[in-house]
Amino acid sequence: MTLEEIKAAIDAGRTVHWANTGYRVHKDSLGQYLITFEPNGSTIGLTDRSGQRLNGEEAEFFIAGLEGGDEKSQDSQLRADGQGRGVVPGGEVAQSLRRQR
Repeated sequence: MTLEEIKAAIDAGRTVHWANTGYRVHKDSLGQYLITFEPNGSTIGLTDRSGQRLNGEEAEFFIAGLEGGDEKSQDSQLRADGQGRGVVPGGEVAQSLRRQR
């Protein structure tokens, strides 16, 4: 989704996520578009300070519940502890190192 598509969806009352369903994109009372990690409330701006560059890749943003969308595969990236994308802290590699100690 482009920046304009994300903003239009939010303004139309749609639920937009980034990377997985743990990250929700929303507009605050000051009119700022933000990305919030729901499990802990951590929040960043939707864009950099210039307001032109997304804090994430366009392909990583999606509207919740869109039929035929990637929500199911995106949702599966959210682990039980609330962590999403990237290398899993304490994941397989880290666990195998712990066993060697």
